[in-house]
Amino acid sequence: MAETVQFDLVSPERRVASFAVEQVQIPGADGDMTAMAGHAPTITTLRPGVLRVNGPEGEAEYVVTGGFAEISAASISVLAERAIPRADVTQQDIDSMVQAAADALNKAKEVFKNEPGPVDDAAKLLSDMVAMGTHIGLDVNQANL
Repeated sequence: MAETVQFDLVSPERRVASFAVEQVQIPGADGDMTAMAGHAPTITTLRPGVLRVNGPEGEAEYVVTGGFAEISAASISVLAERAIPRADVTQQDIDSMVQAAADALNKAKEVFKNEPGPVDDAAKLLSDMVAMGTHIGLDVNQANL
């Protein structure tokens, strides 16, 4: 049997998960990464995506919209802006996440007058939200993007 580490997933509203796992696949801002027992200490930011957990009790998936992951040899802590078990995500959830990202893009364009940094970051967030919805099999119906 593979070695396990403590995994904790929290969002501002609640603790979403806390149990022993063998590995966690994290949608990092700089690319996907897998954390396991003995991992070098790392802190990474999250992009919107699916966080996959494998452990002695099987696999679990969570939709996360951003935040941070702190990884050590003995634990993996994910502090997500929003985290929902994948099975619980509805079309309405995806639509509201995409709409919030579209609103953030429009606000960035208004405030920063198309300055590359903030506007590009907001556009990337919107793109990631749409891709996440498509990835989990929900149609992103946003006609006014």
